[in-house]
Amino acid sequence: MIQKMASHIVGYPRMGPKRELKFALESFWDKKSSAEDLQKVAADLRSSIWKQMSDAGIKYIPSNTFSYYDQVLDATSMLGAVPPRYGWNGGEIGFDTYFSMARGNASVPAMEMTKWFDTNYHFIVPELGPDVNFSYASHKAVDEYKEARALGVNTVPVLIGPVSYLLLSKPAKGVEKTFSLLSLLPKILPIYKEVISELKAAGASWIQFDEPTLVLDLDSHKLQAFTAAYDDLESTLSGLNVLIETYFADLTTEAYKTLIGLKGVTAYGLDLVRGAQTLDLVKSNFPKGKYLFAGAVDGRNIWANDLAASLSTLKELEAVVGKENLVVSTSCSLLHTAVDLVNETKLDDEIKSWLAFAAQKVVEVNALAKALAGQKDEAFFSANAAAQASRKSSPRVTNEAVQKAAAALKGSDHRRATNVSARLDAQQKKLNLPILPTTTIGSFPQTLELRRVRREFKANKISEDDYIKAIKEEIKKVVDLQEELDIDVLVHGEPERNDMVEYFGEQLSGFAFTVNGWVQSYGSRCVKPPIIYGDVSRPKPMTVFWSSTAQSMTARPMKGMLTGPVTILNWSFVRNDQPRFETCYQIALAIKDEVEDLEKAGINVIQIDEAALREGLPLRKSEHAFYLKWAVHSFRITNCGVQDTTQIHTHMCYSNFNDIIHSIIDMDADVITIENSRSDEKLLSVFREGVKYGAGIGPGVYDIHSPRIPSTEEIADRINKMLAVLETNILWVNPDCGLKTRKYAEVKPALNNMVAAAKLLRTQLASAK
Repeated sequence: MIQKMASHIVGYPRMGPKRELKFALESFWDKKSSAEDLQKVAADLRSSIWKQMSDAGIKYIPSNTFSYYDQVLDATSMLGAVPPRYGWNGGEIGFDTYFSMARGNASVPAMEMTKWFDTNYHFIVPELGPDVNFSYASHKAVDEYKEARALGVNTVPVLIGPVSYLLLSKPAKGVEKTFSLLSLLPKILPIYKEVISELKAAGASWIQFDEPTLVLDLDSHKLQAFTAAYDDLESTLSGLNVLIETYFADLTTEAYKTLIGLKGVTAYGLDLVRGAQTLDLVKSNFPKGKYLFAGAVDGRNIWANDLAASLSTLKELEAVVGKENLVVSTSCSLLHTAVDLVNETKLDDEIKSWLAFAAQKVVEVNALAKALAGQKDEAFFSANAAAQASRKSSPRVTNEAVQKAAAALKGSDHRRATNVSARLDAQQKKLNLPILPTTTIGSFPQTLELRRVRREFKANKISEDDYIKAIKEEIKKVVDLQEELDIDVLVHGEPERNDMVEYFGEQLSGFAFTVNGWVQSYGSRCVKPPIIYGDVSRPKPMTVFWSSTAQSMTARPMKGMLTGPVTILNWSFVRNDQPRFETCYQIALAIKDEVEDLEKAGINVIQIDEAALREGLPLRKSEHAFYLKWAVHSFRITNCGVQDTTQIHTHMCYSNFNDIIHSIIDMDADVITIENSRSDEKLLSVFREGVKYGAGIGPGVYDIHSPRIPSTEEIADRINKMLAVLETNILWVNPDCGLKTRKYAEVKPALNNMVAAAKLLRTQLASAK
């Protein structure tokens, strides 16, 4: 029997090493397989994950971290908090209701989706109000605990904590924005008690509540809610060991005091990677007899842990909390990293030796726990030290010319010489666009045939000439469709790109790529983040050929499509041996070269997407100004050298932008397109409150992450709401985001209705003059 050391994993990736769950979900959604087929794939994945952790010697193995969409939606289901529009009439929530909330259906839109703290993972935002009738409507947490128990694994069931659930929610439509979500605590705690009681009856000895909102800037009222919640739960929790897990940042002194004062709690999980200062709080005051689950292994990046450094930190903590009370853990769920390095057959050996994916991090956690218990694996630690030394000394990491160029950026704010209103006048003379110009965000549907062509070219099964011919044909199809729909500013559809960040990373130096390093973004959507291991530069033009080819097919303006430096940074696994802003400036210089080459090639509209700029905003308000300063500066570097007549667009999506609107204005783009419809037009409120925006702006008029096709009237109504707060001459009409995840059967009618709505409004505006 494997001896279990004091080791813990906060959570684990769900998609499977070969994205098995993704394909099962999409097959189910397309009605090609049954619910039973989907459940079988899910059960097989869960059992393999539990077995892997058990075989690795992990003592505290999580359950209920698996999800068909996301863990917050699972909590919404558990609490029966289904918005009335989905027609749920009680009982156990099934797939129809669950996936309608996540994705919408033919008659009603999906719930809002937003970023999970400062990660690229997304969650479905609960919609709550005083009239919600909560009920115990999903027994998933208990069912999965029993499932693991039947396999011989006694897990730690994981629930989103009640206070974090409410703090991550929003008032439902029609509910006053000032409504106190925390006032619902007495209504949801009875359901938590039911779940806890069932878990106890099933034999659970530990339970984990994830309360990540404790790392945010919380006022005393919100902190008091944690105290009240766990006071109320104390008697129900009696007989269980209770772990409160926090992650992604330091705790404030006040939050730490609240945490260690919670009644009925046995253990505290702390992120020691992104919350290094929390160490000082532990050293100064840790409750006697409690457990510390020390998050020493990074759950958010793919670099091998510096085992010697981590062991040193853990020994310091051992002296504070006691040998029997220290548990080695991951800093957060391993959901945010790739699954298993074993599946990477094409990474070169040197870079591979520097990395650890989820499966390897499980081994690292156990190795540290064994070392603390006096059973140090000297060979494992020695190999780790050699890899750390190799990474520090490798010549492929450093490029002096790049470092010099980045250092020379200091002392200038890299603004364009002319103000935005004068630039827009010059651009209009050149582009001659109608009012309410229509455009799309970049990508068009990625058909199976298109994916096959890219796959076969990568595998050297078709020639470069055949590949270029196929991609040109796809671009022509997309251009012709947009002209047929009468869209004003066109895109080439990005048929040569599987992923916007991966595509650029493959052409920049300092990047490495995986074959199976997939990470879940939302639902079945997976991304394969590049690995930035060294200094970044652009050896040659990346997009000029395809953009020029597309522009030659039409007389209408064709957007050059680039990913911005902050988004490339935030959607990559970034080197951790220099500050993030230094890497970002290097990427900005590479994109600047590309922007200027596109301009020279006759591309008059260039979109530099910064979809992830808001995502990287630190969780602590005290750190916002510094991040926004270098992030906005990085964007301006990319386009500071273009002519007034070159129109620079940017795009942002699926985050709350209202609190950074002044930084968005400071980016000084000519046009910004921004997600708006899925978040219930929250963005427009900032303009109603008096913020003046003088550049072009296109708040999204329909949600592209739902298969639902909006009517012309619905889109026209959205545009009218925008016209109530924005000037006619700056408003653009566009979808929320790119169209790659949709089918042409959905895209064509939706875009047709979008253009029809814009034309209808143009006619109405002209007749009103």
